[in-house]
Amino acid sequence: MSKKDFYDVLGVSQDASDADIKKAYRKLARQYHPDVNKEANAEDKFKEVKEAYDTLSDSQKRAHYDRFGHTDPNQFGGGGAGAGDFGGFGDIFDMFFGGGGRRDPNAPRQGSDLQYTMTLEFKEAVFGKEMDIEIPREETCDTCHGSGAKPGTKPETCKHCGGAGQLNVEQNTPFGRVVNRRVCNHCSGTGQMIKDKCRTCGGQGKVKKRKKIHIKIPAGVDTGQQIRVAGQGEPGVNGGPAGDLFVVFNVRPHEFFKRDGDDLYCEMPLTFVQAALGDEIEVPTLKGKVKLKIPAGTQTGTDFRLKGKGVANVRGAGQGDQHIRVRVITPKNLNDSQKDILRQFAEESGTEVPDEQNDNFFAKAKRAFKNFGE
Repeated sequence: MSKKDFYDVLGVSQDASDADIKKAYRKLARQYHPDVNKEANAEDKFKEVKEAYDTLSDSQKRAHYDRFGHTDPNQFGGGGAGAGDFGGFGDIFDMFFGGGGRRDPNAPRQGSDLQYTMTLEFKEAVFGKEMDIEIPREETCDTCHGSGAKPGTKPETCKHCGGAGQLNVEQNTPFGRVVNRRVCNHCSGTGQMIKDKCRTCGGQGKVKKRKKIHIKIPAGVDTGQQIRVAGQGEPGVNGGPAGDLFVVFNVRPHEFFKRDGDDLYCEMPLTFVQAALGDEIEVPTLKGKVKLKIPAGTQTGTDFRLKGKGVANVRGAGQGDQHIRVRVITPKNLNDSQKDILRQFAEESGTEVPDEQNDNFFAKAKRAFKNFGE
């Protein structure tokens, strides 16, 4: 699979400044960092963003990429940003853990975002509504107030890592002594040890609850769109802010209307008399029936438009239109009198009408060969 353009990955133009590139990188790295984003593809997106930044933040690599694109990737090895700060990870540590590449396990962190999928009826999506929903989420334990420790006790500083949440492991390699920093396996990176755990939450500091939330669905939402409810995600860690709730919509189809963006489409039947002589018919719209004039001689498949009778734009940018396609219905089960009238019409208009009794299979086949042979 071919790689995406690095400028598209970061969402910047090819003439973007170094400051613009770094700003875009920081924003996307924060969005997709695995410590913050728990979605399945977040790690892959994070790696893609970092690779793009590693190239575009280095003037030599960027110049080579502008000329050759993704071809000859070996030219991107060595030097550049990776030589001084481990391939750009200095920026990541500064962004998430505060300078020096050392994470503070007790620093405030924002809670995780939540996603709730809601199915709406067509009318609810078109006109919007207000309603209450219940979502399962973690909330701070009322017994220990989030500490995870039994009431009357406190977590203690981990004696193995000194509260840093990380351990330094030294290794001898052919290139010299290397120090690897790893998450402390005694405190799981928290920097604290809980001897007497809270019985309510088992030392987690959080409990699962069902939360009722009032939401307002704007008019005009469609399948795949979402709204953000700030502060209604998972609670923050160490006093950090709560995450957000994203409500994603799935709209059930309508039996009469078909929707494409803000426009509506429908089909109206016409008798061949209405189509031939013209008529004025009533057409259902979202806000009641309206009259539509059908000109004489209208053919099946003709489209008419009712301006402003579609769906309100969810961002307030006007109203869509309603499109009506007419379909002429051929009558069935005609009586003898009706057939005679039609034969008379055909005769006067110069149209040949076959005799039903003599128009057998062989006659039809013969005419087909004759017509296609001409």
